[in-house]
Amino acid sequence: MNERQVVEDLQMVEDLQDAENRRNAEDWLAAELADTLDEDYELEISEPAISNEIRRIYRRHHPAAIDRVTYFRTLLHLQSELIKLQDWVQHSKEKIVVIFEGRDSAGKGGVIKRITQRLNPRVVRVVALPAPSDREKTQWYFQRYVPHLPAGGEIVLFDRSWYNRSGVERVMGFADEDEVEQFFNDVPEFERMLVRSGIRLVKYWFSITDEEQQLRFLMRIHDPLKQWKLSPMDLKSRVRWEDYTKAKEEMFDRTNIPEAPWYIVEGNDKKRARLNCIDHLLGLIPYQPVEHEEIHLPERIFNPNYEREVLPKELYVPEKY
Repeated sequence: MNERQVVEDLQMVEDLQDAENRRNAEDWLAAELADTLDEDYELEISEPAISNEIRRIYRRHHPAAIDRVTYFRTLLHLQSELIKLQDWVQHSKEKIVVIFEGRDSAGKGGVIKRITQRLNPRVVRVVALPAPSDREKTQWYFQRYVPHLPAGGEIVLFDRSWYNRSGVERVMGFADEDEVEQFFNDVPEFERMLVRSGIRLVKYWFSITDEEQQLRFLMRIHDPLKQWKLSPMDLKSRVRWEDYTKAKEEMFDRTNIPEAPWYIVEGNDKKRARLNCIDHLLGLIPYQPVEHEEIHLPERIFNPNYEREVLPKELYVPEKY
C-alpha cells in the first residue's frame, strides 16, 4: 500500500468518525440498548438447568415486572449520570463510601454490578472481604476495613461491611454478646469520625421477603452457573430467618444516626430495586457536570521505510469461531 493510499484511507476513517460523532443521542442509545439487551438474552439462555416449574413459580410471584426495554433505557440513563458523578468525584477530590447490606440473595451484588459496569475501576472500587483471619480476629474490629477507605477522588462500595458483626457474626455465634454490645457502642462514633474526615457515608439495606429468598435459593441450587453463590453459611442462615430479622431490627435501632442514616431498598423486584437504589444514590450527592477539554485524535506518524514484522503463527490464539 503506497503513502497516498494510506492517507486516503485515513481520511475515510476520519470522515466515518465525524459521521459517528454527529449521530444524535437517540441513535447512540438505540445501539447501546441493543448491545445491553444482547447481554441480557445471553444471561437468560445460560440458565438451562433451572426447571420450567421453578421458572413458572418465580414468574407467578413477579407478574408486574418492568418491561425489558424500559428497564434498560432507564438503567443506561442512570449509568450516564454515574459517569458524571465519577467525574465530579475525581475533580473535587470527594470521598464516598457506600455500604450494601441485606440478607443473602437480596440483590446487593446485582446493583453493585450495574453501578460499576461503565465506571473507571481506578476511581470506583468494590470491597468484599472474606472471613477474618486468625490475626485479624485479634485486631481492633474496624481495623481491617480502614485500609480500604477512599482517598480523595475515590468511591468505595462495600459488598457487606463492618455490619457483619451485628448480622452474620452475631446470629451464627462468631461473636458473643459482649462483642456485639461493644460494636453497637463503637460504630456510631466510628461512622461520625468517617464523616468528620470528609467521607460521604451512605448505607443501604436490601430487603426481601421470606418467600422471595426461598425462591432465589431454589433457583441457585438448580443452576450450576450460580451454585457458587450459595455457601454453607448461606444455607444455615436460611434456617435462622427470624434471628436475622431480630438482629436487623436492633441494628437499625442502634446505628441509624443522622450523620449516616440507613436507607431500605425494597428488593423483591430485582430490576426496580437496582433502578431505585442508583437513582436514590445520585440524589444524595450534589455532583455537577465537569468541563473537559475537547479530545482530538493526534496525527499518526508514518515511516515509509517501516515494514511490519510477520510474527510466528503459533503466537496467535486459534480462530475457532
